[in-house]
Amino acid sequence: MFRIGDVELRSNLLLAPIAGYCDLAFRLVVRSVTGRFALSDPPRPLPPGVAEPGVGLACTDLLCPQAVLRQSDKSLWLAATCPADQPLCMQLYGRHPDVMAEAACWAEAHGAATVDINMGCPVDKVTKKNGGSKLLCEPNLAVEIVRAVVRAVRVPVTCKIRLGWDDASLITRTLPPRLADAGMAAITVHGRTTEQMFRPSVRLEGIAEVVEALAPWPGVKVIGNGDVGCPEDARRMLDATGCDGVMIGRAALGRPWIFRDAAWYLASGHKPLPVPRAGRARLVLEHFQLLRRYRGDRIAINTLRQRMARYSAALQPWPHLRREVRYIENAEAFEDYLQAGIERLTAESPEPTAA
Repeated sequence: MFRIGDVELRSNLLLAPIAGYCDLAFRLVVRSVTGRFALSDPPRPLPPGVAEPGVGLACTDLLCPQAVLRQSDKSLWLAATCPADQPLCMQLYGRHPDVMAEAACWAEAHGAATVDINMGCPVDKVTKKNGGSKLLCEPNLAVEIVRAVVRAVRVPVTCKIRLGWDDASLITRTLPPRLADAGMAAITVHGRTTEQMFRPSVRLEGIAEVVEALAPWPGVKVIGNGDVGCPEDARRMLDATGCDGVMIGRAALGRPWIFRDAAWYLASGHKPLPVPRAGRARLVLEHFQLLRRYRGDRIAINTLRQRMARYSAALQPWPHLRREVRYIENAEAFEDYLQAGIERLTAESPEPTAA
């Protein structure tokens, strides 16, 4: 078991809070992969400590505290959860300690098992409001926010940071110890500066510096983030940095089974059987059905049209998939189209062999 504060997680793999993607429907899809597909051929016991390999903690999209407290429709949807969506982290971004603390209380009351403070988002619409990674330029304020939120809630409080605003203002050795002193239970480190955005490659040595800086606080977990696209990348992140866990973001958008694969690989050193293409298509259908349930037909169709660009690579060969879904206007017809594809893939694809 992996723990953040007093919260027990089934694995040390976390779903990142990706703006525009990590809604309730998608989180439920990610959670559902666990234990659904054969892991090996011939069947063999799961490795010790892996009861049901998969995601340990999933996070909401970024939540604006003022909008949460106003209970705007958009914020209520972004924060929506259900009993199957646990344990859940709700992530807040902002710069006003009292407002952040009040919003954290709201999050705790509405199902958050942990509350995360975003100090890592590099996009302009967040940093121009002096939130996200802009807080790395104001370390005293960052510490004050953590202290206020920790005082306000009983659940563990975590932070997500980058290495600094730019190479001239790295905070890997300075800010994390101060956040730990303020009561932070875990920290996720994206191994780039704000200036770097998402290119070039993640800097594992920067994450290792945070691990080293927090060595005097053994109870504070360090979670590495960035460029984890396969189980081997997760292993490399842990080995090269000494971090305790791994957060996966963009790779999960088209392959929600990556947590199942990575958990098995980390525990056994072997990859499990790949999820069959028909099984992958079923997950896409389930994603669509969940979107219909929680958001309605129109948003479900529009969302899956956009997300098919992520899913399609793992479903090939499926001729004209991305083009054809653009012209389906009816939700029932959309489901029928996906179901027909599942039936074709089931008939065409033999059971995979072990990777």
